[in-house]
Order: sequence, then structure tokens, then C-alpha cells
Amino acid sequence: MAGNWITSWNPDDSDFWEREGSRIANRNLWISIPCLLLAFSTWVVWSVVVLKMPQVGFGYTKNQLFMLTALPNLSGATLRIFYSFMPSLIGGRKWTTLSTASLLIPSIWLGFALQDPTTPFPVMLIIALLCGFGGGNFSSSMANIAWFFPKHRKGWANGMNAGLGNLGVSVMQFLVPFVITVGIFGALGGAPQTYVQDGVTHQIWLQNAGFIWVPFVIAATIAAWFGMNDLASAKASVADQMVIFKRLDNWLMCWLYLGTFGSFIGFSAGFALLSKTQFPGVDVTHLAFIGPLIGAVIRPVGGTISDKLHGGARVTLWVFVLMALAILGVLHFLPTTGADGNPVGGHFWGFFLMFQALFLLSGIGNGSTYKMIPVIFPKLTRMEAQGKGDAALKQAELDGALESSAAGGFISAIGAYGGYFIPQSFGYSMQTTGSAQTALYLFVVFYVTCVLLTWWRYARRSAPMPC
Repeated sequence: MAGNWITSWNPDDSDFWEREGSRIANRNLWISIPCLLLAFSTWVVWSVVVLKMPQVGFGYTKNQLFMLTALPNLSGATLRIFYSFMPSLIGGRKWTTLSTASLLIPSIWLGFALQDPTTPFPVMLIIALLCGFGGGNFSSSMANIAWFFPKHRKGWANGMNAGLGNLGVSVMQFLVPFVITVGIFGALGGAPQTYVQDGVTHQIWLQNAGFIWVPFVIAATIAAWFGMNDLASAKASVADQMVIFKRLDNWLMCWLYLGTFGSFIGFSAGFALLSKTQFPGVDVTHLAFIGPLIGAVIRPVGGTISDKLHGGARVTLWVFVLMALAILGVLHFLPTTGADGNPVGGHFWGFFLMFQALFLLSGIGNGSTYKMIPVIFPKLTRMEAQGKGDAALKQAELDGALESSAAGGFISAIGAYGGYFIPQSFGYSMQTTGSAQTALYLFVVFYVTCVLLTWWRYARRSAPMPC
């Protein structure tokens, strides 16, 4: 070991783990978590910003506002594909530092752009795409942390990193509605915007939605550079990692993770604006954080239960069954569209509770589905090494860890596309039919396919790949 570079790392050796491995792994984890939390906060900040933009003079259509909430998820998901390979190419410490520092770009630019209601929509689209930097960070963070922990602790470590990192969604949705009401940066933060509601003039510093993250991102960047480590054993070329694209299970798990994490991030991005359009008389600004909080906090539970069951397939199967039922509950409480095109009837609190159930289930499913990855890929490499001698089996263990890390990053990338498709589905459904019902029925069909896939490949008694 030399400074931040570790040349020998074997967490599955119990003596090494107790002597020094545990301390180093946990330090990297506890620095990684706030970096990832800030990444999620930056990624989904538009879900709150769009609620206030019309009040301060931004004349964008509903479809354009849904697009601003969706585009960070599109770019973030795409960046995840590349980010997932970066820790093994340049080192986890270096990449965490660089990727965390990159959050300053959209945060600062967003703060300045929100001060001017005449900012052109294409400029806002560019900033929304740049917020995807935060989404990309997840795959590299998860790929990096997976290397530090022994097999029996990977579910817990992944759950903690992802679950507490996911808290960035609820932290943002709780914090931003407060900070935009206060001129916390004084003259440096710019002048407030004003709007009139119920005959009363209000002041708002919408730019704080971007500026608030700047000091925290700087602190996290410094902590990552000086406190984290690069592992020599985690080094691998892109070619070494590309083997995952030949694995059927890589693509099947992408579909399942699209159903769990894609639902979590998609509903996080779209729930507040959907609620505002369906129940215009209800102010959801101070309620939007609850669902993402539930989903983030419960995620480690999904990983822990899966650890105890030596795999997450059965947990994942029941998660999808219940999610399909929860969507039917949302449909039951959704308003209908009146003759004038406005929503009629419905029951907000029933609608709200069904969505909280979706956040809860997607959080558990995030943990259980992600736990399946480090079970599947080492099993595949061991199966291929059977009968080829001890050296081949030892190499298979290393190859399995490498494939698990690469697959985890790539699968998380594909799963994140749900954050784009869900808000866009709501927007398109309302634009074409006047209601969100069509999109919701499609979600039910999708969850049914996830149930069938999980049962057939992973959860049934004679499954080809039980996990």
C-alpha cells in the first residue's frame, strides 16, 4: 500500500479483513455516500424547479416542463454506460473526485439561468442534460464500492451506498422548497423574483436550487481526493469488461432493474408534476420528498433480506407483483377528464398513498435486484471453469468479481432510462389522450413481464440461474 494506491487487496481473507480491510473499505464507503447523495440531488433538481418556474414568468408548456424533468435522466442513463467502466480504467478515487467536481457545472449554470425568465428554452435543455452528470455517477460509484467488500457483505455495502445515495432525491425535494424562500447567499446569490398569489406578493430565490449544492460539492470533492483509495486489483481494460455483453443474464437483469430503479427514479422525477396536473388544488411541493425518502431508506433492507436468502430473486418477484397491483390502485384514485379537458373527481390521498407504496416497493426491489448481480456472474464464471483445475477456478473467482462490477454499472445505466421514459410517458399520454391512464396501464403490462421473467429465469424451483 502506498498512499492512496493499494496494490494488494483480498477482502475475502478474514484475517486481512479484520486487520485492515474493514477499516479501509468502510472509509471509502462513507466518503462515497455523500458524493453519491449530491449527485442524485443535482440529477433530479428539475422535479422541484419546474413547479415554480411558471410562477416567476417562465412561459413553458406542460409538455416542455415534463421534458425538463425527463432529460437529465436520459443523459444520466447514457453517461452511466461509460461511467461504469471508469473506476477500473483510471481508479475509483480519481474518478469519484472528477465526477463529483463535474456537478459544479450544471449547479452554477442553473443558478444563473433561473434568475432570468427570458432564458431561452434550448439553454434550459442544455442545463437539464448537464444535470445528467449526477445520474452517471451512480454506476461508477457502485462499480467502485463493490470491489472493497467481501462476498457476504456486498449486498449490505451496495445497499448502503445506493440507498443513502438515493436519499439525495428526497434531500433535494425537502431542502430546495425551503432554500428558495430565503436569500441565504445575500448579494452573491442575486436578486429575488416576485409573484402574486391570492393578492399577496411573494419573493422567491429560485436560483438557490442550483447554488445551494456548490459548497457541499466542493467539500465532497476534496474528501474524495484525500480520503479514498485506488485498487490495483480493480484495474481492467474495457475489453476485459466487454465480456458482459455476451451474457444473456446481463440483458435480462437490465430489464428487471429498469423495473425497479427505473420506477424509483422515474416516479421521483415525475410524481410532483403529475400530481399538480391531476390535482391542481393540492400543493404537493412539501410532500414530494416523502416517496423518494421511503424508497431510499428501504433499499438496504432489500439487499439485507436478499443476503439472508442467499439471493434476491424471490424478493424481486413479489416486488413486481405488488407494484402491478399498486399501479391499479393509482388508476382507481386518478381523476377522470372532464368535457373541458380538466381533471374531475379522483381522490388525492388515495392516489398519494398508492404512489408511496410504489416508492416503498421499488426501493426494496432496487436492493434485491442489485443483490442478484454479484450472485449470477461469479456463478457463470465458476460453471465455465468446472473441470479445468484449481488455477482455472481461482481465475474464475477474479473474473466473476470483474464481470459483476462491470455488469452492475451497465445494468444501473439501462435501469436509469426509466427516469426518462416515465415522465415522458405521462407527458405524452396527457398530450394525446388528456389523461395519464394510458401510461399507467402500460406500466402494469411492463411489471407483468418482469414477474414472468424473474420467475422463469431466477425464482422457480428448476430455474436455469437460481439466485
